[in-house]
Amino acid sequence: MDIEGYARRGLLGNDANLREKLTGRILEIKNISREHAWEIANAVIVEAKATVNLQNEILKPVKSGVTMGEFGVGSRGAGDFYTHEKIAEVIGKTSAVVDTSHLDDSGVVCAGGQYIVVNIDGIHSRLSEFPFLAGFHVARAALRDVYVMGARPVAMLSDIHVADDGDIGKIFDHIAGITAVSELTGVPLITGSTLRIGGDMVIGERMTGGVGAVGVSESLTSRIQAKAGDVILMTEGAGGGTVSTAAIYYRMHEIVDETMNVKFIDACEGLMETGLIGNIHAMTDVTNGGVRGDAKEISRTAGVKLVFEEEKMRALVNRKVLSMLEKLGIDYLGVSLDALLVIAPPGYADSIIDCVRKKGVDIDIVGKVTEGEGAELIVGGDVRDFTPRFRESAYTPIKKLVGEHTPRNFDEMKAALDDASARAVEKKRRIVDRIKGSLK
Repeated sequence: MDIEGYARRGLLGNDANLREKLTGRILEIKNISREHAWEIANAVIVEAKATVNLQNEILKPVKSGVTMGEFGVGSRGAGDFYTHEKIAEVIGKTSAVVDTSHLDDSGVVCAGGQYIVVNIDGIHSRLSEFPFLAGFHVARAALRDVYVMGARPVAMLSDIHVADDGDIGKIFDHIAGITAVSELTGVPLITGSTLRIGGDMVIGERMTGGVGAVGVSESLTSRIQAKAGDVILMTEGAGGGTVSTAAIYYRMHEIVDETMNVKFIDACEGLMETGLIGNIHAMTDVTNGGVRGDAKEISRTAGVKLVFEEEKMRALVNRKVLSMLEKLGIDYLGVSLDALLVIAPPGYADSIIDCVRKKGVDIDIVGKVTEGEGAELIVGGDVRDFTPRFRESAYTPIKKLVGEHTPRNFDEMKAALDDASARAVEKKRRIVDRIKGSLK
């Protein structure tokens, strides 16, 4: 619980009983005396008062009037993708080979005659109570995002935040999950950061964090290189953090075991060992909003249309995972399957298939790249639209309640984000100019 935010809202609403209410909230979570809880509440209110009605330009935050939940940020759908486009605008043009404007899996810079590939993945927000699983899947995700750029990972780094009342054992369990992947892949975890979420101001046991990875390569397989005439191949997938979360919260815990593998990494290693990676135009992992989301991002970045065959993709989803998703009414094309998507000239398809299957990983051609834009799905001979929904497929009870439908005021919210991101850019420019001016 964010007690600072609670106090600030109370102050803005002129709540005469704020101190008493906050004391009660603190006692619901902390096993302390009422007197001590009262003292904490009083100190929190004192600090919160200092941050109400800020006027200093640096301290005053840019606000859009749109919340993360309303716009679906982090939910890997239309709202999330739009937000990331705005983030790229705030960052602006860079000297990177691949930057955030490409909406790719990792960023790339050139140094010492090699490509340096860097990425960061956050842990699944619903795996806070399962630190080992969270660590395992986020480490695997970080490595995937380096591999799909055509690079070999050389190191990982971690960031973990646990709330004030969280058990320190969570840190050890989480690191064990990350380094299990290290031992399975030979990529070491070499540095990191450990902090409390919000310091003294967030109580409870919540955990969050992320894992980053760094890789090196002499060539790239970034999404922008997808070309009309290419074929699309996909490996088998059993999901990771998302599928595990669905299994946990729907009491189908045995499905979690299906996600514990490094087949994706085995497939990528095979392509590198044989040199086939040099004949591949683009690769990505099926994560952000499932195949639906990845198809949109690739189409936008490369300026092509992607056409998929539903029957071919269905056959590559782990049988037990697919059965669970269908039983729960979850669209498998809209969730993270953690499969490898390969886009390459048709002449190399057979060699790629042979190579990956020799690694014990199934793979098949599931579509093609054509001239045009967007994505299409062929189902039983019929062509259907394949655009992502507002949010990824709802895979937990609370997500089903929130829903996947686009809100009626979506365009208004987008306009608010346009304005907020533009003001953020202006603020950055003013501060940079001010600092540069002081150095003259």
